[in-house]
Amino acid sequence: MQNHKSKKTGIAKAFLVIISAVLFTGCAKEYNTVFKSQDYNYKYEYAKECFANGKYMRAITLLDELITILKGTDNAQESLYMRAMAEYCHKDYETASSYFKKYSQSYPKGVYAEMASYYTGESLYQSTPEPRLDQSATIRAITAFQEYLDLFPEAKMKSQAQQRLFALQDKLVKKELLSAQLYYNLGTYFGNCTSGGSNYEACIITAQNALKDYPYSSLRENFSLLIMKSKFELAEQSVEEKRLERYRDAEDECYGFINEYPDSKDRSTAEKYITACKKHTGKEK
Repeated sequence: MQNHKSKKTGIAKAFLVIISAVLFTGCAKEYNTVFKSQDYNYKYEYAKECFANGKYMRAITLLDELITILKGTDNAQESLYMRAMAEYCHKDYETASSYFKKYSQSYPKGVYAEMASYYTGESLYQSTPEPRLDQSATIRAITAFQEYLDLFPEAKMKSQAQQRLFALQDKLVKKELLSAQLYYNLGTYFGNCTSGGSNYEACIITAQNALKDYPYSSLRENFSLLIMKSKFELAEQSVEEKRLERYRDAEDECYGFINEYPDSKDRSTAEKYITACKKHTGKEK
C-alpha cells in the first residue's frame, strides 16, 4: 500500500515537472517572438504585462528599446517611469535612482513627477551602506528627499520622506560617533598623527562638530562622554606647561557633563575625573 502511494506521488511530481517545462518553453518562445516583433504597440503592452506579473528583467529588456521609440508619444512618460520602477522592483537601486532622476529632468511637470522625485530618494536610501562605510550615498539620498519636499511641500509621501531623512541623518551621526570613538581608542598612538596634534584632540574636535551639526541627536550624550574622557586623557598625557590648563578644562567639562546628564550611568566616571583633576588644579579639599 505504501509503495503504491509513493509511486503515485512520484508520478504526480514528474507530471508537474513536465507541465512546468512545457509552460516555461512556451513563455520563452512567446517572449522571443515579441522581442523580435516590429509591432511596438504590441511589444509595449507585453512589457506592461511582464511588469505587472513581476517579470522585471523581461520588462526592462523590452523597455530599453521602447523608451527611445515611444519618445514624443502618449506612452513616453509611462514607459520611462515603468523602466525606473522595474529596476527598483528588481532591487537595482542605483540604476533605478538614475532613471527616476532622468524622468524628473525630462518631465518636471509630468504625470509621475511627484513619485519619480520621491523614488529617486527612496532608491538611494535602499542602497546606503552601514554607518562605518563611506556615506556618499547617504548624503545623496538626503539631498534627493530634501528636493522632493521642496518641490512638493504637500506631497502624499511627505511623512515617509521625513522619516527617511531622520533615519539617514542618524546614519551620518553614527558615522561621526564611530570616527570619534576610533580616535579615542587609538589614544596615545601617534602613527596617524602626521600633522601634529593627538588622537584625543581629534576625538574632541570630531565630537564637538557632530554636536554642532546634529544638536538634537539621540547620541548627544555619547559624544559628550567622549569629549569629557578625551579631555581628561589629554591632560594626563600633557607636558608640564600645558597640564594645569588642560586639567582645568577637563574639570569644567566633567561638571558640564553632570549638569546636562545628572542621571547618566557615567556620572561616577565624571565624579572620579573631577577628584583626579582637583589634585592638579589646587581645588582639592
